Amino acid sequence: MRDTPLSRFLVEFRRNKVAVAAALLVFVIVLIALIAPLVTPQNPYDLAHLVLRDARRPPGYIGTGRYTHWLGTDSQGRDLLSAIIYGLRISLQMGIIASGIALVIGAIVGCAAAYIGGRFESLAMRIVDLQLSFPAILLAFVIAAILGQGRYQLILALIFAQYAYFARTAHGAAAAERQKDYVEAALSIPLSSWRVVLAHILPNALPPLIVVATVQVASAISLEATLSFLGVGLPPTEPSLGMLIANGFQYLLSGRYWISIYPGLALIIFIVSLNLVGDQIRDQLNPRLRR
Repeated sequence: MRDTPLSRFLVEFRRNKVAVAAALLVFVIVLIALIAPLVTPQNPYDLAHLVLRDARRPPGYIGTGRYTHWLGTDSQGRDLLSAIIYGLRISLQMGIIASGIALVIGAIVGCAAAYIGGRFESLAMRIVDLQLSFPAILLAFVIAAILGQGRYQLILALIFAQYAYFARTAHGAAAAERQKDYVEAALSIPLSSWRVVLAHILPNALPPLIVVATVQVASAISLEATLSFLGVGLPPTEPSLGMLIANGFQYLLSGRYWISIYPGLALIIFIVSLNLVGDQIRDQLNPRLRR
């Protein structure tokens, strides 16, 4: 293998067995979620295939369709394993889309503030710092409650709650790059301000943004599940792990634990795995954390 930054990154990443296991688990979960219609025995949101007498059946129950519900069924008779896989699918979409848009907005705000400086930098960063002083769940909850339930409304709420993390990170990295000689050389050519930012400052500010993006995808998935659980996220007709947990919460004390516990375990496993991968990427891309 050629000695490139990517090859060195992969070699160092493989040394952490926990991170490798977490990355493999994330890959498997994402793959299964993407091909959900091909691997699930039932489309849990196809009303034509729901049988109410199969509702709240325990794990291992053989239903009317003559297939085994390995994780049982929920309060509407849906195969819980299929519902979890479909829920992971929508949670992934929400997390990736919201974090991706938040990254773009945050990077633009942070880099522009660092490059322009002056009053614009002071005002922009004060707004960002003010937003960061509030918990993300509180901001997302307020916006989601104002906009109402729906996929696009929830994405807007997640973007608003997350962009400040990217803006603060991008500003710190861009401000450090702004003082370097290669930026001064680019300005002396002269190049347009946008070209200096996009072609010189932003590429060198990407490593910390990638680290934040890995963590924020997991955070967005967690926020989506929390908001759906609280009733201000996705509507009941949309597959969501948070909605599955909420639907089964009332049955916990009656012994039907699987309706809420299994979706909760799936959510925890996926978020912890993503965070482990993000921590390893952070340790490798941040030279100050290297031993």
